[in-house]
Amino acid sequence: MLLNQCSDWADRSYLAGLRRDLLRFARLQLRDNAAAEDAVQEALAAAWLQAGEFAGQSAHKTWVFGILRHKIIDVLRQRRRLVNLADLDADDAALDLLLFDAGGHWDKPLRPQAWPDPQTLLAQRQFWRLFEACLEHLPEQYGRVFMAREFLGLEMGELCAEFDISANHGSVLLYRARLRLRTCLAEKGFSGDDDHGQL
Repeated sequence: MLLNQCSDWADRSYLAGLRRDLLRFARLQLRDNAAAEDAVQEALAAAWLQAGEFAGQSAHKTWVFGILRHKIIDVLRQRRRLVNLADLDADDAALDLLLFDAGGHWDKPLRPQAWPDPQTLLAQRQFWRLFEACLEHLPEQYGRVFMAREFLGLEMGELCAEFDISANHGSVLLYRARLRLRTCLAEKGFSGDDDHGQL
């Protein structure tokens, strides 16, 4: 039974928090409540149906966010703002395009990771909780542009098209978002010495 394969599905408070976080992220990126709700529902349904495929090599929440990321990219592409996948004949080809780079290697965020030691895992979880709190305090436009660049992986040209801004303005928004995030993290006690990725 799928429920037994992932105990996170049995935790109602976890699921409520997960859905809230997914919805906040989707709304920030899509700027359309109905589209965000649909993307989150599709991501949760896909995660439920694929629960047996969750290998535990990343946090369950990270795995579900990865699914949502692809749902959001699909919506953006359907809006004809990004690469048009209409010419692809097979769903497998579209999936390959999303999971692998041009050389056939794993897309970096989706590459399977080695198991971290428990202390490292705890430190990472604490960092990401702190990071999410800081991200919530960014001005909305900073947060949207930063998330689109760093979490959805949009290139500058795609950012400019999506947000109808110049490349210079996009660079300024990204710089200011990163600066505010670094300041917030420093004020809340994160030294930056640990390896949690570059902002």
